Amino acid sequence: MMPPLEYCCGRTLDYCCCTLLDVRQRQSGTSPRVNVSQPLVVVNLKTYETAHGASAEALARAIASVETDARMVVAVSAFDLAAVVAVAPSLEVWCQHLDPVGFGSYTGWLHPSTAVERGATGTLINHAEHKVSIEHVAMLLDAVPEGFTVCACAADIDEARALTALEPNFVAVEPPELIGGDISVTTADPTIVSGTAAAVREISEQVGILCGAGVKNGADVAAAIELGTTGVLLASGVTKAADPATVVADLVSSL
Repeated sequence: MMPPLEYCCGRTLDYCCCTLLDVRQRQSGTSPRVNVSQPLVVVNLKTYETAHGASAEALARAIASVETDARMVVAVSAFDLAAVVAVAPSLEVWCQHLDPVGFGSYTGWLHPSTAVERGATGTLINHAEHKVSIEHVAMLLDAVPEGFTVCACAADIDEARALTALEPNFVAVEPPELIGGDISVTTADPTIVSGTAAAVREISEQVGILCGAGVKNGADVAAAIELGTTGVLLASGVTKAADPATVVADLVSSL
């Protein structure tokens, strides 16, 4: 549950929920946009034992060592943010979640300005393992600075459509039942990928499209691009790999 008053915009929750969608729609044509056409691979480190603390730093260095024209991102725990930014300066580092709160009495919440100060260039939001309300996503988009990438995660086409209306930089569709599995969404349910791509494009030409769940190799990434996405969001395929750099090299081999 979100705190009831004094969000980043200084207004009450009721005000934000009733007006923010309209404000964002009126402003969306004037704000600088993040490049969403460059192929993108986002590796979510989650809280895997092999991808936290010193292991997160080593994993980031391994990912950064791979030469590619694709845009490479790691999404890290708030605890690991500054350390990963320091050891892998050529790599984009995102948060796994942020809250639309300002400075003040918000114990335990993740403040966007602090994330930016510590080197984050973007964030995931509404991941299947950390769901939030549509109002939360809308207010977060209003809270982050221009140029800060927001990737909103969706479980299905309907949720992707609703999130696209808010104009995040990316929408990533991930069927929850396939997350962490051995079969890529591009094989198990290609229609949800192509359907999401079509639904997003009906609403916006500016929002990038990702897919995730079970993505493991370059063939999965190539299939995702064929189905209409800009790239992929994945985790265990890299974080649990014995040789992460080799896996990442394969992932970007078709890009």
